[in-house]
Amino acid sequence: MRHSLIAVAARAAEAATALRERVRKSPDIARHCSGSVAVGAGTLDYSESGFIDVHADDGGYCAVVGHPWRKAPAPDRASARSILEAYRQRGPALLDDLSGGFAFVVHDAPGGNTLVAGDRIGIHTLCYAELADGVVVGRYADEVAAALPAGSRLSLQALYDYLYFHVIPSPATVFEGVRRLEAAHYAEYRAGRLEVRRYWSPAYDSAGDSTTAQKAERFRALLSDAVAREARGDAVGAFLSGGTDSSSVVGWLAKVNGSATRAWSIGFDAAGYDEMAYARIAAKHFGVEHHEYYVTPADIVAGVPKLAEHYDQPFGNSSALPAYFCALRAHATGVNRMLAGDGGDELFGGNTRYAKQAVFEAYGRVPAALRQGLLDPVLSAPLARAIPVVKKAASYVAQANVPLPARQRTYNLLARLGTARMLSPAFLRAVDESAPARDEASVFARCHDASVLNRQLAFDLKYTLEDADLPKVVHTCELAGCDVRFPMLDDALVDFANHLPPSDKLRGMRLRPLFKEASRGFLPDAILTKSKHGFGLPFGAWVLRDTDLQTFARTSVASLIGRGLVQQQFVDELFARELPAHPGFYGEAVWILMLLAQWLDRHAPGFSIDA
Repeated sequence: MRHSLIAVAARAAEAATALRERVRKSPDIARHCSGSVAVGAGTLDYSESGFIDVHADDGGYCAVVGHPWRKAPAPDRASARSILEAYRQRGPALLDDLSGGFAFVVHDAPGGNTLVAGDRIGIHTLCYAELADGVVVGRYADEVAAALPAGSRLSLQALYDYLYFHVIPSPATVFEGVRRLEAAHYAEYRAGRLEVRRYWSPAYDSAGDSTTAQKAERFRALLSDAVAREARGDAVGAFLSGGTDSSSVVGWLAKVNGSATRAWSIGFDAAGYDEMAYARIAAKHFGVEHHEYYVTPADIVAGVPKLAEHYDQPFGNSSALPAYFCALRAHATGVNRMLAGDGGDELFGGNTRYAKQAVFEAYGRVPAALRQGLLDPVLSAPLARAIPVVKKAASYVAQANVPLPARQRTYNLLARLGTARMLSPAFLRAVDESAPARDEASVFARCHDASVLNRQLAFDLKYTLEDADLPKVVHTCELAGCDVRFPMLDDALVDFANHLPPSDKLRGMRLRPLFKEASRGFLPDAILTKSKHGFGLPFGAWVLRDTDLQTFARTSVASLIGRGLVQQQFVDELFARELPAHPGFYGEAVWILMLLAQWLDRHAPGFSIDA
């Protein structure tokens, strides 16, 4: 069930009067209730949820907290009252004193001002749209779009961006005129104008003379404290994929809860995808109660429509479905809060592409005279491509000469499929195909650190974590009926990671060396040495062998032809020739198209480019 939060804020004396009247009847609007409070020119609606807190005073001020946080600016933790008091004293500067995952709105009716803010990492965020006399704020983009006086059309550019990124990166949304607040930003409506500002950026500073042993001890203490803090107060469980991050969280949770610790894992009956063996190793090592579930093709047919219905815009992260089934089974046993290991890769250097890109970056350290005078001309010559021994070197040089982040686009699915072959001419005429690349370059340039690795980490905090992995886990847990917390994203742990030298995150081709050194003796050796995997689905292989799933996928994707988005010939070739030849690669293409089609069916059934 969605936990709604909508506020329509503007100057309106009559609305402020209605607000004060309601507050007189109930000065502290209790948590776990539902109702409506007048705010500015409209209403604030919130549904029953343990994550919502509302407070208003007789002066016409109102604060709405979408999610709790760990350190409030007043002793009463997770209270809208404390947010309101801090805002009246300090304005947006109150954000300096908040940590953890939060999202809130403060409305100052007498001044006609509204502050909208979310946390540093993007665990929780809000959407908004500017009106002529105010701003509409909501948890979900489709709710905000529905609240606009004239409604909102779907953005064709956002649909193109979805096909490029498999999600729609903030601040854009699929609805024209509706924006999603980026992590570490706030929006302030004041004096009839809306301004959006960044209030925090990751600061990478490796100054310090701590030894490896001291840093390892500090890491263990910070992660242990973060897990213990997030494990308080509810029936808690944990995701367990068998990787280093989830296994670490489960291990420290076991230190807190002992034999009462419960963990949930997802498996796949497909060679090369199932990691249940590693999850079992971790569960046995820490002595936790381990629950297993194997996702089936039938689960995809049943689960994808639910995901499409729940998400406020197209979302194509394929591991969302296994995360949902994991959380659903945990909640069925009484678990109210799940702990997840997301964030470790983007903080401590756990993605294999960091090592791969370091190899390409090494070419830039070859003396320029040698590169430009000999290697580049020789290896770019047509003859180089004809000699097998030299061809690989030529490919390496060609990629190395493309700067980051553009170099990563050579792996982009949309680029490899070919937009002219895949998408309709009408769709392509309506969008700017170069926009995603410009956005990537802008995000990459935001981090000015000298280390290419740290710039990659900052880039992935935005695109991998904020826009993809966090919405995946947060929203699937919400759909399953439980909360989720991310100990790896504890503010103190984030700051610690950002102050480590790059060599503690990538050493040669070795990923996250400090993390693994600190975890040696705590995590099983088999998990420390395993290759990275996750909750990836064997979707392409299943489409080929399961008739019901194939029918569901093909019917979904084919509906995009009638909407004027993709071309008939592309869809025919995708299912008849390409998917059977390379089910892993082309299965991802089918997945993102299928999810788009299912989302449109539920949220915009009448949409087409010509409509």
